[in-house]
Amino acid sequence: MDLEKRHLKSIDWTIILILAGLGIFSYLGISGSAAGLDTAHRQVMWYVIGFIVLGGVLLFDYRLFHNFSYVLYTLGLILLIGVFKTTPINNTTSWYNLGPVLFQPSEPMKLFTILTVARFMSKRAEDPDRFYYFYKLIPVAALVGVPLLLILVQPDLGTAMVFTGMLATMLIVGGIRMKHVLYLGGIIGSFFAAMTLLYEYKQDVFFKIIKPYQWDRVVFWMDPDLDPMGKGFQLKQALISIGSGQLFGKGINTPTQASFGWVPVGESDFIFTVIAEKLGFMGAGLLMILFFALIYRMIRIAMEAKDPFGSYVVAGVVGMLTFQIFENIGMTIQLMPITGIPLPFISYGGSSLITNFLIIGVVLNIGMRKDKLRFD
Repeated sequence: MDLEKRHLKSIDWTIILILAGLGIFSYLGISGSAAGLDTAHRQVMWYVIGFIVLGGVLLFDYRLFHNFSYVLYTLGLILLIGVFKTTPINNTTSWYNLGPVLFQPSEPMKLFTILTVARFMSKRAEDPDRFYYFYKLIPVAALVGVPLLLILVQPDLGTAMVFTGMLATMLIVGGIRMKHVLYLGGIIGSFFAAMTLLYEYKQDVFFKIIKPYQWDRVVFWMDPDLDPMGKGFQLKQALISIGSGQLFGKGINTPTQASFGWVPVGESDFIFTVIAEKLGFMGAGLLMILFFALIYRMIRIAMEAKDPFGSYVVAGVVGMLTFQIFENIGMTIQLMPITGIPLPFISYGGSSLITNFLIIGVVLNIGMRKDKLRFD
């Protein structure tokens, strides 16, 4: 263990307070959903475990994660491959059934991937030509792409997309050239152009690449009124619930659409809808301010980190959380298509919450050890 008094003084206690505030919102959102108080109380238990995990991470120098990053990455890949042998849940093979809990290996794999990419990039941080040629991006893209593809075929498109956010922020911090950004933009644009042509002229091929249920999410995201009591029901009810919250909300103890189950999975993917209905624009706005403050504090830690590895790790975490927050809140207000991405620290779920606490523990670890050893 490598914890000293000077480290304790350097802990970003603001982030700890933000996590406590997010915990209050999580409890209010889950208890106000159809899942009820029992589920909210279990979330409190996960929060307690999460803070214990966070505290445990702070006991060790974060360079330990640098040393074991490749081992963790390999372990994560083994778990992602092994999950295909499990019994599907909700038509996806994403969880290990451990009896009282479900374990989703894609959650810790986010951290393992960030650590591994950060280690790879940090070894080349002093090389001014590290990203001069486009082909030098391939190893980094491969480290992210392998777990991304394994998660994509589970299938879990939402979680797979999170890895692209992680990759983007780490490459930006790593100094990717604007020319290469344009190359990547051209590749992505060409893909969408090709998919458009296939949809217009070869729909049989198009629907072999894009699953019908995935395409339905796009169609009914654009116009949920096409099937308001079927495939557009979830989004329609979310919009009604958020709008009905108005400025100050209906109140914590007032029965709402969410508490009666009109908003599906209100304790998880659509928990922002529950919070907006109960607490209104003011409550939902305060939640978003907390998220903004969390991201801001982490960016400061990345800028003050004592080595490139620490900066890259925090950059990946910022990209991961920003993407998840934007996508989850965006899908409830019809800004983004609906995907199965939980709202970090708010949605119910042990695997996701504990992993996020572990990740924040690593970030705080980097922040509290930002100064090199000094002799007074």
